Amino acid sequence: MNNPLDYEPHPLCIQACREVQEMLARREDWQEEIARGKMFGVLIVENVKTDTDVPKWGYPAADSEAPKWGYLAAYSGQIGGRSDWEDFVPAVFDYLQPDGYFKTHEAEISRINQSISHLEKEERMKEARTLIRQLQEERKRTIAAYQEKMKEAKAKRDSRREAGNLSEAEEAEMIRESQFMKAELRRLKKSLSEKTALETEFEDYQENILRLKQLRKQLSDALQQWLFSQFRMLNQEGESKDLLEIFRDEALKEYPQAAIATSRIAALKMVPPAGSGECCEPKLLQYAYQHGYKPLQMAMFWWGESPKEEIRHHLQFYPACNGKCKPILHWMLPPSVFESPASAENGIGGQKGPFPKQVEMLYEQVETLYEDCELTVIHKPAGLLSVPGKDAAQPSVYALMRRKYPEATGPLIVHRLDMATSGLMIIAKTEFAYHRLQKEFLNHRVQKKYIAIISEKEISGKDISGKDIPEKEIPEKDIPGKKIPEKGIISLPLQPDYLNRPRQIVNHEQGKEAITEYEILERIDGSHLRIALYPKTGRTHQLRVHCAHQEGLNAPILGDPLYGNEKAARLHLHAEEITFEHPLTGKKITIKRKADF
Repeated sequence: MNNPLDYEPHPLCIQACREVQEMLARREDWQEEIARGKMFGVLIVENVKTDTDVPKWGYPAADSEAPKWGYLAAYSGQIGGRSDWEDFVPAVFDYLQPDGYFKTHEAEISRINQSISHLEKEERMKEARTLIRQLQEERKRTIAAYQEKMKEAKAKRDSRREAGNLSEAEEAEMIRESQFMKAELRRLKKSLSEKTALETEFEDYQENILRLKQLRKQLSDALQQWLFSQFRMLNQEGESKDLLEIFRDEALKEYPQAAIATSRIAALKMVPPAGSGECCEPKLLQYAYQHGYKPLQMAMFWWGESPKEEIRHHLQFYPACNGKCKPILHWMLPPSVFESPASAENGIGGQKGPFPKQVEMLYEQVETLYEDCELTVIHKPAGLLSVPGKDAAQPSVYALMRRKYPEATGPLIVHRLDMATSGLMIIAKTEFAYHRLQKEFLNHRVQKKYIAIISEKEISGKDISGKDIPEKEIPEKDIPGKKIPEKGIISLPLQPDYLNRPRQIVNHEQGKEAITEYEILERIDGSHLRIALYPKTGRTHQLRVHCAHQEGLNAPILGDPLYGNEKAARLHLHAEEITFEHPLTGKKITIKRKADF
């Protein structure tokens, strides 16, 4: 069995996926929905239990009428509001029955939503909100005007006292005036604080909405907990756990009980995300275990347009997500499945890191391009971390520099490169240099140039079923060489994909600003371009997302395992040039190192 979190699709999986894709192309009733984007998956199984309930497609063994091997197919979530379409495995738990527990309670929550919506749209209360706001502003102005009057009166009294020759009667009168005005201000504030009938009614109206929202949340949380408890997932031993148990146990493996109680992130990991158990992988494995099939290989592919936030490419294979699927798969599959060497991107697997000899070979590839008493500029090879990950023993630039410069002060690492990216890094030997360089980076005074090879969308001239597409029906933007201008600026705000780290997503509302300038240097062939990238901000995976996202260049970097659609021996991204002011002399320094690709 392959590791669903980090795999190369097996040839049998590729063949099975092609059959599913051809079938999807014929499903005219699904086209509009799945064209918006849907994940599909297949699981190659061995029929170890002879019965009549076998996979739909299979290859009959020579000595048996029943197929020996076959494959199961699945889709994530629902299609057309159904999770039980023929030819695909059903949901682990079908909660969509019209008169079932879920739909009944969902309808109750929907009624509360309607009540809230109706109240919030009530025109009289909208007008009341405006009137009350105006009344409150008027009260503030009235109080402010009286306070100004008090200041003027006090100024006059102070001026009279400074003039001297005050009689006792005048002094007493001024004291009475001051006391009267202070009392009058209190009376004014009290009278203005008394609520009008409209304000009382509006408060009751708001409290009613708040109560309904609290009730909605309580019912929604309870319904979600009930739903998670109904998803009882099997493992290869025939044991079962519901999703609440699975996520709780997985979180406790990673965090001690004390951390669960105090850490928000740790506590959140105990709660299954919405949609857990509805992805392809758990559905396929559940059906296989229920029907006595032995899972052999699995693969998942995306069909349709990319989501607005994530990056997905039509017909591209993808691993299971970390947020929803990883804890479930760790329960459903034996530990040996995950003991393959760790991925260069996500660290999945049992291997802790390279062997000592490999570490030294990796360190030998680090080149020193500039050095003085304050700093060093090095070339980091692809495959080496900038700083250690969870395992502090992992090889990294930091570990090598700490070993090379044991007397260095400060954190050493001023900025980082992704593990898969090669190129220039500045290392600060002194605390003084570190803080000066950090300030340069924060103020965007450091100029960086990256080189990348990107993969433009290649048009085959055929649809998914293999039929020729008339040239006039191919959109002009999809013709290679015409859709990417020679120069441009990409501005797409980014934030972490909290359910699928370390991936980043585009979020126009909550993401942080990320800006990249680019220019095309060379058209290598019909589908590959060499480009220069000039990041103006330094967000995680900024260049990779800006190249791959449909709102960016829509052309992933060659060999990008997270956002790409074309595999290669390495990620073709290299930090070729960096310009900065020397922290001690103020002199501008430019260092270059050409890419190895």
